[in-house]
Amino acid sequence: MSFPILTLITFVPLLGAILCLLPWGQWLGWSKAREEDFIRLLAILFSLVPLILAVFLWLAYDKAAGGFQFEEMAAWIPALGVSYHIGVDGLSVPLVFLTTLLTTLGLYYSSHVIKHRVREFFVLFLLLEMGMLGVFVSLDFVLFYVFWEIGLVPMYFLIGIWGHEEDRPQYSAIKFFLYTLVGSVAMLLAILGVYFDTGTFDIVKAIALKPFAANPMLAGLAFWGFFLAFAIKMPVWPFHTWLPDAHTAAPTAGSVILAGVLLKLGAYGLIRINLPVFPTAAKTWAPLMIALGVISIVYGALVCMAQTDLKRLIAYSSVSHMGYVMLGVGAAAFAIGMKRAGALDSAAMALNGAALQMFNHGIITGGLFFLVGVIYERAHTRELNLFGGLSAKVPYYYGLMMVTALASLGLPGLAGFWSEFFVFRGAFDLVRVWAAIGVIGVVITAAYILWRIVQSVFLGQYDPQKIAHWTNPADGNMTHEPMDVLLFEKVTLWPLIFFMILFGVYPTPILDFFNRMTMALMHGL
Repeated sequence: MSFPILTLITFVPLLGAILCLLPWGQWLGWSKAREEDFIRLLAILFSLVPLILAVFLWLAYDKAAGGFQFEEMAAWIPALGVSYHIGVDGLSVPLVFLTTLLTTLGLYYSSHVIKHRVREFFVLFLLLEMGMLGVFVSLDFVLFYVFWEIGLVPMYFLIGIWGHEEDRPQYSAIKFFLYTLVGSVAMLLAILGVYFDTGTFDIVKAIALKPFAANPMLAGLAFWGFFLAFAIKMPVWPFHTWLPDAHTAAPTAGSVILAGVLLKLGAYGLIRINLPVFPTAAKTWAPLMIALGVISIVYGALVCMAQTDLKRLIAYSSVSHMGYVMLGVGAAAFAIGMKRAGALDSAAMALNGAALQMFNHGIITGGLFFLVGVIYERAHTRELNLFGGLSAKVPYYYGLMMVTALASLGLPGLAGFWSEFFVFRGAFDLVRVWAAIGVIGVVITAAYILWRIVQSVFLGQYDPQKIAHWTNPADGNMTHEPMDVLLFEKVTLWPLIFFMILFGVYPTPILDFFNRMTMALMHGL
């Protein structure tokens, strides 16, 4: 039997969560503070194991061969034909790495800022990691659904218990739960429909069998069952209204994981399931997908212009940036069955951009939410009108924010540029008018990044009267002026800055994963 690397990546966090639950203080006679420090260390160590294995997976995956690799198969519920079938391809390998990276960084950052109910926080965070990783490796519909639902519960509690009281965390958590649950019910019905038509829950077999191929109406219903779940999770307009509340209320690491990984589950589902399993329905509904993507791009950017809360601004920016993913997927769906020379290559290019945007948005927006957490821990406010002139007071923080914000803007030389470039390059060849409208969102993005973030927070004259007291995040003591970035905050942000620059200058290492997958997908439909 081959080494079960995917099983270890997925379930090591569960083992860590179980160990964190054990009463170490009672057994070893430790004080509560010492036990909490041990739990923090234990959680970080058990998140490092999947991260190291994900790096090995990245290096060991044969990009030239492509397809699903490191597959593991075992009977799970034979009476129903449900199997434990997992594997990764060029789409899922980078997302597995992204998940493990952001989880480790989130746990490390939280180990310095989470002071109450420490055990529960780190247990739930590890369970959330297991659920997210399980979605990216599952090749059985039931297994996919189980992991999809597992991730819902920990995030609900992370928002509801550790959210900021002034942002109605319980309301935001319930809203997040109900929205996602509606999509989950629709997806479950679609999964059952696929099973009754094909006789299998295996995703790979369903792709080959093309369920409801002879019945367009039922194929469309199944397509929409999955699409609704994935569109809510991304989210795209008009399914986005849960996102700003959830982001604003969530603790810093919760916002990072929510934007960096959980939103990607929806985009991943569109590419993994909707396109290859229901190509005819995807082709039929491609114009609507494209329209939703473009509306999300422009609408999200416009709403960002009106925000005065820094965290809420970045939350709405996710609606805009995930719109690029929907535009890329919609353009690829539009090209299904086209005979025109170069159409499928343009579709693969748009899909490359969508997949790359999933990864880039994770590292960029994850960095932005960490940076919001850094300033909030000092000022205890996120109101843009209360800042100004901070470039002279916290120059290191200013530098980190400038790199991250400009990457989000899509500046050439940083990671965000290439994903948008590939989406528009593919879309312009296929749906030129919609792509031209989408470009408006790029211009508005530059406006809100430069005006609402850079100018409002860092430029101008510093006014000490606006925020009378700042806090030293290291010890909680009050200070008269803001402190620059501490070492643990630098360590949290350095890896993300590294990837923003690396994949901005040289995106080939990650594009090689996506390109083989997208070309095979488009030419196989």
